[in-house]
Amino acid sequence: MNCKKSLLFSAALATLSLPASAAKMYLTAEGGKTPFQEKEIAAQPYRQAVEKEFSVYVDTLHRFQTILGFGGSITDASAEVYARLPKAKQKEFLQAYFDADKGIGYNIVRVSIQSNDFSSGQFSYVEPGDTLLKTFQIDYDKKYRIPMLREALRLMGSDAKVYASPWSPPAWMKSNGEKLHGGYLLPQYRQAWADCYVRFVQEYGKAGVPIWGLTVQNEPLADQIWESCLFTAEEERDFVRDYLGPTLWKAGMKNLKLMVWDHNRDLLFHRGAVILNDKEAAKYVWGIGYHWYEDRTGGPSMNFDNLRVFHECFPEVQLAFTEGSGGRFKLGGMDDWSRGERFGGSMIQDLNHGACLWTNWNILLDEQGGPTHVGNFCFAPIHADTATGELTYTNSYYYIGHFSKFIRPGARRVACASSRTDLLATAAVNPDGSLVVVAMNRTEVPLVFLLQVGNRQYSVNLPPHSIATVLPE
Repeated sequence: MNCKKSLLFSAALATLSLPASAAKMYLTAEGGKTPFQEKEIAAQPYRQAVEKEFSVYVDTLHRFQTILGFGGSITDASAEVYARLPKAKQKEFLQAYFDADKGIGYNIVRVSIQSNDFSSGQFSYVEPGDTLLKTFQIDYDKKYRIPMLREALRLMGSDAKVYASPWSPPAWMKSNGEKLHGGYLLPQYRQAWADCYVRFVQEYGKAGVPIWGLTVQNEPLADQIWESCLFTAEEERDFVRDYLGPTLWKAGMKNLKLMVWDHNRDLLFHRGAVILNDKEAAKYVWGIGYHWYEDRTGGPSMNFDNLRVFHECFPEVQLAFTEGSGGRFKLGGMDDWSRGERFGGSMIQDLNHGACLWTNWNILLDEQGGPTHVGNFCFAPIHADTATGELTYTNSYYYIGHFSKFIRPGARRVACASSRTDLLATAAVNPDGSLVVVAMNRTEVPLVFLLQVGNRQYSVNLPPHSIATVLPE
């Protein structure tokens, strides 16, 4: 597939007329000429699925979590690259992500509190020693990040949700005296740091970017070469219970969605249990965020069962996928099909295990996978050539779009069972009652499966290494 394309969906997408009981299908396959290839599938006379047959059974009577949406991170790197694009390409880019008709309908955005590895340099909002935050300001963010956020918010409309995560407190609040290389928050600055979250939310609101949620700390067990800060489970629990939670509520931010952990699936249950078994800490917590970096295959080995165990123990706490990147950048890797498949496999499994939102990492990077001030160059779903202004849409963008364009905010996941592990599938019912089924074939051979929805059946053909969104009538 030639992934270097402008968009995507034509007016025919909204006007296609199908026979009664037919299904629409949109297919993206390795080697295919176009992404989201449009097909129609006629319903078949009912028959019983047979043993060893590939089949997917959908039962819309059994409904589970409400899906709040899908999105990505507007990092400083993404905003700086966006600012260098010609105006026409800026418009195309924003529509590609945030327009539900012309693009893939993102409605979730994650941003950082202060700098992270995908900033051009380190920066903090408050001067050293200022525990009263008299010097607090977000001027750095106002140059690139906030203007881009406001444009995205305009397209996302009322479904928009922006949440924020800190990578590190200011250097002077930390044990190692720097923002990089881990270290921990010094006890005497816990209240001042909690106050910084409140000021961040207030200043972003004044700048036209309302904040919907927060995570306590990005990757609190990772001692990184970039901005990072370490919290044990007990330290995060105590910080939430004694400082951050009360400070947010006192500031009138009780409805802000606070998420703990914000790290990998592998240790999610332990972290969540330590915090949530404390009733005073738990009352401030809306959800638990997680990443996928414990494994890069996108398959069942990615500790998805930890999500099930957590949900069984804490069913009232939301599961939120808060970060997954396309991996380290290398020349010639734009068309690596495994990147899209990793997204598709993770998104199906995460939804099936209870995730209410799914957030990609950088939404845009340059032709080298940056900028980044620590050399941590990565792939993004869309890359820009800053010399020519051209955009490259990778297969990751299309794989994500098979979910985000069709499963709309407020959808409910419904029961969906595949007869074979090689055939991954999930399903949801949108607020307007429309059913969406996403199925994926990661094998080297074509798969033909029987899709059964109530008394309707369809024969669906998935080429090797493909993903399809099926919309039964």
